[in-house]
Amino acid sequence: MARVLVTGASGFIGFHLTEALAARGDEVTCLVRRSSQVERLRPLGVRLAYGDVTDAASVLTAVRGQQTVYHVAGCIVSVRTAEFYRANTLGPQNVAVACAAQTTPPVLVQVSSLAAAGPACHGRMRTEADRPIQVSHYGRSKRAGERAAERFADRVPITVVRPPIVIGEADRLGLEMFRMIDRFGLHLVPGLARYHYSIIHAADLVNLLLLAAERGRRLQPAAQNGHAAPLDVGRSLTPSCLGRSETPSYNTMRTPGYYFAAGHEHPAYADLGRMIAAALGRRRVLLLPTSRPVMWAVAAGTHLLMKIRRQPLYFNLDKFEEASAGSWLCSPQAAEDELGFRVDVPLSERIRQTAEWYRREKWL
Repeated sequence: MARVLVTGASGFIGFHLTEALAARGDEVTCLVRRSSQVERLRPLGVRLAYGDVTDAASVLTAVRGQQTVYHVAGCIVSVRTAEFYRANTLGPQNVAVACAAQTTPPVLVQVSSLAAAGPACHGRMRTEADRPIQVSHYGRSKRAGERAAERFADRVPITVVRPPIVIGEADRLGLEMFRMIDRFGLHLVPGLARYHYSIIHAADLVNLLLLAAERGRRLQPAAQNGHAAPLDVGRSLTPSCLGRSETPSYNTMRTPGYYFAAGHEHPAYADLGRMIAAALGRRRVLLLPTSRPVMWAVAAGTHLLMKIRRQPLYFNLDKFEEASAGSWLCSPQAAEDELGFRVDVPLSERIRQTAEWYRREKWL
């Protein structure tokens, strides 16, 4: 039985991870805020530690005595840009500091995002050797969180996992796409080009996180390994395939301690809508491609409404930058070669599972 801490355990990915850890008999502590909804966590028999990853003292208390720490907490949407950096940069820094303060530092698995690495260029899947190129504040804040963790690589065994789009039971962000197809038979497709996306189910992501903790390679101090930190350019770039002159460069070696989380299915967004429609029992779905100007207008309107209401809305100007950046593809090769990771369940089956859960829980 291992002593394990999960930050962000009340969230979508955090809950799936906590459930898996509890099921295998680990002694799980969940760092959650006082305002978090913890009703689903209580039946799992876990210990709740109240605090916030941006509060160094509460993080230090929660980390004390742990053998493994899964840092899952983060900010996906926010009214204020500063909140991205506060949660996604200060959070990882506080967790790494707390781990380094232990006599025997725990293994730290940090959940980042494909957004920290950037979109595909000319349809080429991103690998762990590629230079990170962010196109959004969210992506830049997640990359800053990775860099914060890298600074402790000489004191803490750290592995970073970068998921792409994550679907699964209890996912509130993905629910809107399912709901639009279920209610109206309508699927909005970003852009007029045929963009493709890497997608992973929460259960498969959890499997990778467990493998990363057990046998993953760790971040290496920059002084010891020239490939320890993917090259940054000090600012975000737009890949040349999006119309700029800068072209990303690629190393020939993988960056130790980083893993992309994906299977081998990378559907176009239109095909994803068809798969969801089939899972919901709809024979047809109307695909509605949206041009970049239309997407921007919708995002700008949503962004303004978000500012007025002071409530985060998912599709805003920051998410527009990601949606209009092209395909988002990443290769699972490193995780497969080094960890024995495999996605054995077809994406269509995972989508069906998710749709059935939504219906059973009356979310649809």
